[in-house]
Amino acid sequence: MPPIKRTKFKLTSEELLEMFYWLKLIRAFDERLSVLVRQGKVRSGVYTGIGQEAVIVGTCFHLRREDYICPLHRDLGAFLMKGVEPRVMMSQMFAKMTGLSKGRDSALHSGVPELGIFGNTSMLGANLPVAAGLGLTFKMDKTDNVVIAYFGEGASNVGDFHEALNFAGVQRLPIVFVCENNQYAYSVPIERSMAIDDVADRAESYGFEGVAINGNDVLAVYQATLGAINHARRGEGPTLIECKTYRWHGHSEHDKAFYRSDEELAMWKSRDPIPTFTTYLRARHLLDDAKLADVEARVKQAIDEAVDYASNAADPGPEEAIADLYA
Repeated sequence: MPPIKRTKFKLTSEELLEMFYWLKLIRAFDERLSVLVRQGKVRSGVYTGIGQEAVIVGTCFHLRREDYICPLHRDLGAFLMKGVEPRVMMSQMFAKMTGLSKGRDSALHSGVPELGIFGNTSMLGANLPVAAGLGLTFKMDKTDNVVIAYFGEGASNVGDFHEALNFAGVQRLPIVFVCENNQYAYSVPIERSMAIDDVADRAESYGFEGVAINGNDVLAVYQATLGAINHARRGEGPTLIECKTYRWHGHSEHDKAFYRSDEELAMWKSRDPIPTFTTYLRARHLLDDAKLADVEARVKQAIDEAVDYASNAADPGPEEAIADLYA
C-alpha cells in the first residue's frame, strides 16, 4: 500500500480563530441541549459529544460542500460545520416544522443531501457500507470528492465495518474512515471488546494505512485528515484515522455512566481540547481577552437565537405525518 504523504499545513490567523469558534460553538450547543432535555423541551434523544469537539472540527474544517459526511448520533457539530444553521438544528431537536425533517423523526436520522450530509441509522456501523457506496459513486463519476465516515470503536467489531473497509480497500475508494474512540461502546470498555490497542491496526488487513492520533488535539486531527483527504482526492484510496478521545457525559443524557470512575473522568477532563487550543492561540499571540470575549459573545448569541427560534416555531400538524413520503 502506498504511504500517505504527510501534509504540512499552514493555517492563517483567521483560520485558527475560526477553528476556535467552531470548538466553542459545538461545545455550547451540546451543553445547552443537555440543559434543555432536563427541562423537557427536547423531543429527541440527546447524545452529546462534549469533550470530543476536536475530532469534528479537525475533520470537517476545509471540506468542500460537495464532499460527503456520514455522521454519528453524537456528531451534531458536523451538521453545523457542514452548513446547517444552529436554529435549524435546534428546531430538529425540538421536533418543529422548521427542523430538517419537519418534526417527523429524531435528529439522529436526518440528512441534508444538498449539503453533503447522509443521515445516520440506529445500527451504528451500518453507515460504513453506505459510505463505501458514496465513495464508489465519486470514483465512477470521476470526481475528486471525498467521504468522511465516522464510527466508534465499538462499531469496529461488527461485520459492516469489515465489509466496508474491505470493499474500500479493494476499490481504492476516496474515503476517510474516522474512528471516534471514546473508550466506551455504551458501557463496554475497549479492553473488554478488543484484543488490540489500536483500531487503526485493522486498516492494514484491508490494504491501506491506519493511524492512531490524539483526538483531543484539533491540529493533530486536522493534519492527519488533510493528508488523508489529499491522498483520497489523488485517487490513492482510503485511510483510517483513529482519534483517541473521551465523552464527558454518559452514552446519552439518561445514562448516569456508573461504569466509569470519577478519577478517569477527571483525567480526561484535564485533556479538554478547548483549553489546550486556547493555550496554543495565546502563546502565538492570536488570542487575547478581548478576542476571547468576542468569540464567547458570538457563540452565546447564536445559541440563544437558536433556542428562541426553535421554541417559537410551529409544531407539525397531523397531516405532516404522510407528507413527503414519495419523491
